[in-house]
Amino acid sequence: MSTYTAKPSDITKKWVIIDATNLVVGRLASIVALHLRGKHLPTYTPNMDVGDNVIIINAEKVKLTGNKLDQRKFFWHTGHPGGIKDRTQRQLLEGRFPERVLENAVRRMIPEGPLGRQQMRNLKVYAGSEHPHAAQQPVTLDVASMNSKNVRAN
Repeated sequence: MSTYTAKPSDITKKWVIIDATNLVVGRLASIVALHLRGKHLPTYTPNMDVGDNVIIINAEKVKLTGNKLDQRKFFWHTGHPGGIKDRTQRQLLEGRFPERVLENAVRRMIPEGPLGRQQMRNLKVYAGSEHPHAAQQPVTLDVASMNSKNVRAN
């Protein structure tokens, strides 16, 4: 008996849509990363992009547990002396691009390298409820009903 290895001709990608309203960021990101990599499929192959295309809507309405909204900071450096900058999760969510909170959370759960970059191209995140992928007929994935801890009301 030999191990199954997916070939490019065997791969069929599905489109999945997730409504992120009141969902906890880390729990949502882990489920999205699982679907992007294809680990939920019996035909999972580590070196092939067998995952689904994932659309996330209402990314601005995600929730964080504890005090992460104000205590977690993201740092970057401008390249100039003394150029370290930071932003809190609250500033990111209330800022111009609130979808970056989810994109960064998922990106950190995907392996680095060419395959990880290809899998991240299959993720589409939108701050509002509108998306241009209706023609792909995405299937709704109800993350809220998977576990009661996935939803945060306050």
